[in-house]
Amino acid sequence: MEQFALDAIERITTRPREHSTSITVDPLTPLLGAEVSGLDLSKELPPEQTDDVRRAFLTHHVLVFRDQTLTDEEHKRFAGLFGPLHPVALPAEGSDPYVLEISADKESRAVAGNGWHADGTADAEPSLGSMLHITRIPEAGSGGDTLFANMHLAYDMLSPAMKTFLEGLTAVHDGALPWMGQTPPPEYDIPKNEHPVVVRHPETGRKLLFVNAPYTSHIAQLSRVESDAVLQMLYAHIARTPLLHCRVSWQPGTLVFWDNRCVQHHAIWDYYPHSRYGRRVAIDGTRPKA
Repeated sequence: MEQFALDAIERITTRPREHSTSITVDPLTPLLGAEVSGLDLSKELPPEQTDDVRRAFLTHHVLVFRDQTLTDEEHKRFAGLFGPLHPVALPAEGSDPYVLEISADKESRAVAGNGWHADGTADAEPSLGSMLHITRIPEAGSGGDTLFANMHLAYDMLSPAMKTFLEGLTAVHDGALPWMGQTPPPEYDIPKNEHPVVVRHPETGRKLLFVNAPYTSHIAQLSRVESDAVLQMLYAHIARTPLLHCRVSWQPGTLVFWDNRCVQHHAIWDYYPHSRYGRRVAIDGTRPKA
């Protein structure tokens, strides 16, 4: 591994961690993710616990809460501690506009999230993050894990020359791309927006890569051939660098809260014909800025 990548990793792993007195935070890896215990999310959290969760979220980017039994209202209440709720793009008729069902079974021919991506980056203001509560896991008892990748570290591990090259570039994110040639419903207002390739986290100011295969059409300042080459290199870097990743194995009652601004995820569909079911609530974000 190049020395500049090792230096970036050392800076992250040796930075001081904040210690909480009201919750227990156990890192999944030194670079991404943590399990949080000591909370019942069905109850209203006191301010000190909310603050501790927020600090853990900004430090670890992916938080895992086990053994949680939640109604939709309790799920939404917890999400609402971190900002206004983000509506579902295409809610089912009669469903809660802020709760998205995540379901796959033997009748499924595709599943949501089966590939590296961040949610809704074609929106003018992509979501801050999502809280997915899984209540049914594959009957076989295994499979259906979700991988997460740290986009701060993905940027940090690039060479200085590549960082300089990417600075100032913008990419077009097109909400029509995930439909893969299918016709979206007529009521769907297809989003399309241009965002910087390198953005800063709105709360920490840290730089990160902000491109993903399902939504990013092309880099505006490059020819299509050049853009495709650069984007494919970045996607391969994200997918094939294990140090960027953590892996969450789901159990019934697990809720995962991830930072959509600086993390990509990949919901692995390796459990067909078995089923998995959960419900997701997202939180409003802001426009990405360089």
